[in-house]
Amino acid sequence: MELCIDFGGSEIKLGVLRQGAPVRTETVPVGDGDVERVADTARALVAELAPTAAGIAVPGVVDRAAGRLVKAHGKHPRLGDLDLIAWARTSFGLPAVIENDARAALVGEISTGSAAGAHDAVLMTLGTGIGTAAVMNGTVLRGAHDHAGILGGHLTVDLDGGLCNCGNVGCAESIAGAWAIRRDLATRGDAVTDVREMIAAAETGDAAAADLLDRAVRAWGATAVSLCHAYDPDVVILSGGILRAGGAVAVPIEAYVTEHLWTSSHRPDFVIPQRPELSVLRGLSVLAAGEHS
Repeated sequence: MELCIDFGGSEIKLGVLRQGAPVRTETVPVGDGDVERVADTARALVAELAPTAAGIAVPGVVDRAAGRLVKAHGKHPRLGDLDLIAWARTSFGLPAVIENDARAALVGEISTGSAAGAHDAVLMTLGTGIGTAAVMNGTVLRGAHDHAGILGGHLTVDLDGGLCNCGNVGCAESIAGAWAIRRDLATRGDAVTDVREMIAAAETGDAAAADLLDRAVRAWGATAVSLCHAYDPDVVILSGGILRAGGAVAVPIEAYVTEHLWTSSHRPDFVIPQRPELSVLRGLSVLAAGEHS
C-alpha cells in the first residue's frame, strides 16, 4: 500500500491506496499550519494501515531528484523551501517520490481510470489554472529539467493578450483559468461571480456570459489543439472542477479540436474521469510503487 498526498489549491487530499484503489482518504484545508496538519494526518494513516512508500503531488514545476517544488507562482509558498522527500522520511518514516499534480493525474487515468491502458494520451485539467501532461509510447514526458508537458496552460493563444502571472503574454490560463474568468467577471460587473454561474447563465441566454464562455472555450480548445499537434495522442483526458459542467464545456472543446486540427491529424477520443478527485492519488500510488518512474 502507498500513502499519497495531493497538495491541491483549496484542499490537501491524503489517501492510502492499494494498486490504485483507495483504502482510506482524508482531507486537510489549505491554510496556516497545513504542512504540520498533513504530517499529523499522515502519521495516523501510517500507524493504522502501514503503507510502505509515499507519493507527493504539488501544483507546479518539481525537481524530482531534489524532492522540491521549484515554481508554483504563489501556490503553497512554504513548500518551496522544503525537501519533501526528507520531510516524508522524518515526519512519517516513508521513502517518497514527488511529482507535478497534472502528471500524477495522467498516470492515474491511464493506469486505472478513464483512459486505462492508453500509451499515447494528453490530460488537460481546467480549474483555477490549466494543468497539462502527456504520455507518448507509454513514457510520461518530463524533459531534461522536469518542465516537459506540464506548461500547456502557458501556451500563447493571444499575441495581443495581457501579461500572465507566469511572465508570458497571452497564455491560455490568463484567459480561461478560473482565476482569470473571475477577474473578467468582476471587471465587467456581471451579476455572476464564478465559472459555474457563468456557464449556467450562458445556457439560459445571458449574452455577456455567453461571450465570456465562448472566449474561454476557444482558449481551452486552442490549448488542446496545440497539445494534440505536439504529442499526437489517441486520447484527450479533460478533467478539473470546470468539467463538472459536463457537456456544456466538453462538447464545444471537442468540436473546436476536431475542426482546427491539422487536416491529416488523428482525431482523438475525449474522456472525462468519473472520479476526478482520485486521479492524482491513483497516479501517486502507481508512482510510489515504482511504475511509470
